[in-house]
Amino acid sequence: MFHFESIESYHKDLLEGKTSCCIAVEFYLSNISRNTHLNAFTEVYTDEAMQKAAALDAKRKAGEPLRKLHGVVIAIKDVICYKGHTVTASSAILKEFVSLYNATAVQCMLDEDAIIIGSCNCDEFAMGSTNENSVYGPVINAIGENMVPGGSSGGSAVAVQAKMCMLSLGSDTGGSVRQPADFCGIIGLKPGYGSISRYGLIAYASSFDQIGIFGRKVKDVALLLEVMSKPDQYDSTMNMDLPEIPFSNYKINTAKKYRFCFFRQMINHPLLDKEIASRILETIQKLRDAGHSVDEIDFNLLDFIVPAYYVLTTAEASSNLSRYDGIRYGHRSEAPVKDLTTFYLQNRSEGFGAEVKRRIMLGTFVLSTGYYDAYYNKAQQVRKMLVDNISLVFNSYDAVLLPNSPTTAYKIGEKDKDPIAVYLADIFTVFANLTGIPAIAVPLFKHSNGMPFGLQVMTNKSDELTLLGIAHELINMHAEVQQS
Repeated sequence: MFHFESIESYHKDLLEGKTSCCIAVEFYLSNISRNTHLNAFTEVYTDEAMQKAAALDAKRKAGEPLRKLHGVVIAIKDVICYKGHTVTASSAILKEFVSLYNATAVQCMLDEDAIIIGSCNCDEFAMGSTNENSVYGPVINAIGENMVPGGSSGGSAVAVQAKMCMLSLGSDTGGSVRQPADFCGIIGLKPGYGSISRYGLIAYASSFDQIGIFGRKVKDVALLLEVMSKPDQYDSTMNMDLPEIPFSNYKINTAKKYRFCFFRQMINHPLLDKEIASRILETIQKLRDAGHSVDEIDFNLLDFIVPAYYVLTTAEASSNLSRYDGIRYGHRSEAPVKDLTTFYLQNRSEGFGAEVKRRIMLGTFVLSTGYYDAYYNKAQQVRKMLVDNISLVFNSYDAVLLPNSPTTAYKIGEKDKDPIAVYLADIFTVFANLTGIPAIAVPLFKHSNGMPFGLQVMTNKSDELTLLGIAHELINMHAEVQQS
């Protein structure tokens, strides 16, 4: 029986002949087949994955050295382009669209001999926090099968959660990796803006979007980040001067004492579940007991972050999604038309789902004459204030601790009638996207309702090394407490 513990142990077993890439792929394909009811995948590359596995087994037997991701089985969110494969953003408007090129992140993985096993379901155009806004239907949380997995990268999270791949890629515009990781009890990393190329990532909000990583081990997540965080001439928003960083060699120094802080207004927020708040405060006390400093500080801009986020992201979505008109590409209505305006209207009305339409309309409104200054400009000013605020925080602290979500995973359909409540639930995750800093969801706890939840950690821009080291130590500290 195949068992995956980590990439390091998997590669060791491959070299010792205890397993093979073919055995690994067969194991995951079998799990995918058994878990079709979870609806995590939009497409599974069965034959291709087996062929790649056989080729890698042959290379290894021929004595070729293993590359960093040799035989590592990875799934990708259905917003990431993979040449010759369908990419639809889980939307009817892109039904059966086949990518003409590889996303840079995908190419980086293929260059290191990864095996891409399939494409994962998500909220349409990555707009949502439940993975119920998909043309393919909702994804189901493997832990509680009437529960949402979180969104928008719910399919990618469940693929790792239910052992249908080793790691997976999602995208995070306002928490779409960290929140589903929290709901599914796994690790979810949103790197800092510009750490991974966005070339080949279907855009929702270009100044917020970031490819993120799901996994079970911090070391594995770090290795995948290391592989993908290379300068890319196709993405002008990347910092081309940053040196390549060996993230998988992040330092584990138990003697180091970190300077942590948390925001008083977030921990005491009325939306935050009391049990989640209590467990986070217990962890804060354990960190203090271990010799770390943890300060409670004020964050007076909390009430502005969700409105600013939704004004700016919907404005960018309105612009980015205007290209889907049914002429150059996208769904084309078969209904008769008399003029071009009606033609556009029918194509987009039939192609887009309700949540995407809602955000396009909101974004168009805030960009319109007479409202641009009142909403869009004000939101940009708030964003600048947040960037300045967090820069000052990191002058004094190594990391910020906060929740991932106000609640654990909830029932499918529970929030259907209240989209505002869903938007407000992003209150703890959108901050990292507004400011461009890295953040990670660390799985630590189980709620009395049986669902998992964890802790979110944020560090300064371009300081993923510290973030990964802290995440590793938090998991180890929690494991020691559980054993004692």
